Parts: sequence; structure tokens; C-alpha cells
Amino acid sequence: MSSSAPQDTGQHRLWSVDEHLADVLAAVRPLEPIELQLLDAQGCVLVEDVTVPVALPPFDNSSMDGYAVRTADVQGASEEFPAVLTVVGDVAAGSGELPTVGPGQAARIMTGAPLPPGAEAVVPVEWTDGGTGGGAASGMTPASAAPEGAAGEVRVNRAAEARAHVRARGSDVQAGDLALAAGTVLGPPQIALLAAIGRGTVRVRPRPRVVVMSTGSELVQPGEALTPGTIYDSNSFALAAAARDAGAIAYRVGAVADDAETLRAAIEDQLIRADLLVTTGGVSVGAYDVVKEALTAVSTGAEGVDGAGIDFRKLAMQPGKPQGFGTIGPDHTPLLALPGNPVSSYVSFELFVRPAIRALMGLPQSEVSRPSVRAVLDADKALGSPAGRRQFLRGKYDADAGTVSPVGGSGSHLIAALAHADSLMVVPEDVTSVEPGTDLEVVLLG
Repeated sequence: MSSSAPQDTGQHRLWSVDEHLADVLAAVRPLEPIELQLLDAQGCVLVEDVTVPVALPPFDNSSMDGYAVRTADVQGASEEFPAVLTVVGDVAAGSGELPTVGPGQAARIMTGAPLPPGAEAVVPVEWTDGGTGGGAASGMTPASAAPEGAAGEVRVNRAAEARAHVRARGSDVQAGDLALAAGTVLGPPQIALLAAIGRGTVRVRPRPRVVVMSTGSELVQPGEALTPGTIYDSNSFALAAAARDAGAIAYRVGAVADDAETLRAAIEDQLIRADLLVTTGGVSVGAYDVVKEALTAVSTGAEGVDGAGIDFRKLAMQPGKPQGFGTIGPDHTPLLALPGNPVSSYVSFELFVRPAIRALMGLPQSEVSRPSVRAVLDADKALGSPAGRRQFLRGKYDADAGTVSPVGGSGSHLIAALAHADSLMVVPEDVTSVEPGTDLEVVLLG
């Protein structure tokens, strides 16, 4: 933000949801890339194209436990007239020196082992007697028991076509192919591919470090005893979990009392480990709304954190009308100040903080916000909405039916209803009543 001191711009106008989000995203820049070990890069966004240095698999190998054979030697083989082949050795996964399979010969081969020279196909062990001289085998004789437990020949009961049960070199990817494109989020399958092609490190944008801080002298940590007038701090847990879900590394700070100096000190302590700060509570117009007070004092020269430029504004939305946003500290760390009501803070996180986190990760704008769909309202009665406000109501989405049902009321304190919702129903600013059967935008939270 360009302002050098907080401004209560909401006293002069109502900002739209889209305007506020645009301001947030305009001030957030992707984090600088770093080189990370593979497991440390999980959840990060790749900043370079990765090409395949070696083909996968790097050699022809067996997809079955069985026998490597020449196709001519097993042509016409049947249970009545099996092909009898001399076993010339074992080929295990990781084998270096390989036996050559000549006419009338076979080699025991394990899944993943290289196809030995001379062999053209693999017959599964179940198509043979397993080298025991008996009936159809159900598995290989353990290597520790060979050769005593297996005869020097094997009977093959079925023919095999060329390349049967053989994974061809490069059948997964060829050398020079694009393995992963820049912009890919690295999950377990992508990490597996990088390891398979020999990459020990990768260049990515790191996961943002998000510090979540709740304010309020009435807040008690879960597990402690409540006293008269106190409630448990749920916001910091909800927002820290939401930050992790968005891809961040989240740090939760216990509730800060309603004291401006204490809050300033807490913010200063957290700046060293924050790419983004999120506060909840203290942004409205009450006498104890200390986030405004603390950041105003910071910007007007009080001791403590400097470099603050925070705008406090009112948005044309419900819940979540009071919002604050700007940068703070010498590194101009982004700070989003959310309202304190539980549903208001969570909805505000989904609309503004999650996109900021995803932008810090370097994801394209099309992927920073939750996906939305259209669905038909399935309700017993019409839903009311305040004029001039974009309302976000908790809902349960049925993808098969293409419907969405309300969960709980519209109150911004109804945590239980939020816990059972999987979506937000969006009622536009110019709509005051939504009849059952109406087509609505639905933001998917899962």
C-alpha cells in the first residue's frame, strides 16, 4: 500500500470485495526462489522446467516374476506338451552381470530385473512348474533354497509372444522429455518422478511462513479452565489450519490481550519469521479494538515496529465488514487484519488471505482463489440478504444433484454451522431475497 499511516477509509465509503482483493493481490509478490532438497520442496511451486536426463525405465525389464525365454523355444507349449528349458541362472533386480539365454535355455527373472541378453519375453512363474518338476507353480522358490530346491530345468506350459511381460526402456519417459513444467505444485507423485530421474534438489518458491495472531483479553487457550466472561480462542487455530491447508507454514501465536503496547511488541517479535502476518479481532469501532490503536501508534512514531502502512476499511460484505490491510516493518511484510467473529474471520481468510498465500507461492491468479460452481438452492424458504452487501452463507453442496443447501443461520458467531459446511453460497449485492430453486454461485471449500 502506498499510504504511510493507517487510514479509516471505511468512514468515507464501502469497498467492494473485489476491490479489496485486488488491493491485496497487487501488494503481494511471489517469494524469491531457493534450491531445496526433494522432501523439503513438497507443497512448493517449481520455478523451472525439469527435463528427463535418462529414460525411464533405463533398460528393458521384467514386469513379472518368472522366466526369461526365447519365443521360439516356447512356441506351441501347453500343459500336455510343455517346453522343457535348461535354467542358466537367476536375474534379480539390481543385477549387474547377466547370463545369456541361448537356444533351449531360460533364466529365472524377478520383477524389475533387466531382461538378459538373448531373451525375448518373460513367462510368469504361474505358467511353469517353477523348476520343481511338479504341477503349475504358485511362486518362485526362494533364492536361498536354490539350486537345491529347484531343478536345473523348467517346464513352460504356455507360449509367449515377443516382448510379453517386458517393460521397454523409455516406456515411461524418454531422455529429453519434459518431466515437470515450471509452475507445478510438488506433491508426492511429482516428488517421486523427480527422484526417479535422479534429481536430489529442485528450485522452487518456498512455502510462505504465515504468523496467525488473535487478540482479545477474553480469550483462553483450549485445555485451560474458563472463568466468567471468557471464551476459548478458536480463531487462531482455525486460521493457522486454514493457512496450512492453503500451502503455508503456519505459526500460531496465543491470544494477545487488549493492550496496544503488548500487541506492538508481539508483532515486532513475530516479524523475523513472517512472510505474512494475520491478526484476528480488534479492527472494528469498539473502545478496545487494539489492532487499529497499535498500528496507528506504530505509524505515528511510537516505539516498536516501524514502516507500517495499514488501511482500515469497511467492505460491502456480510460477514466480514471491517477489514485491514497493508505492510509493516522494515521489510514491508504484508499484514491482513481480520474481524474477530469466528465466521467473519474464516470467510475473510478464504476470500483474502488464502489468495495472498497462494500468490506468495507463485501460483497464477487463476489458482489463488477457491474454485466456484453454479448450483440450485435447495431450501424450505427464501433466504434474506442485506441490500448493498455481498453475503456469504454456509452451505452443503451436492455435486450429483447440482444443488446447495443452507447450513445454520447467517450469524457470524455460529461456529458449529461452519464446521458442517463445505461451501459458501454467494448472494450478490443487489439481491435481498433468494427463493428456493434459484441458481447461485457456490464457493467450494473442500
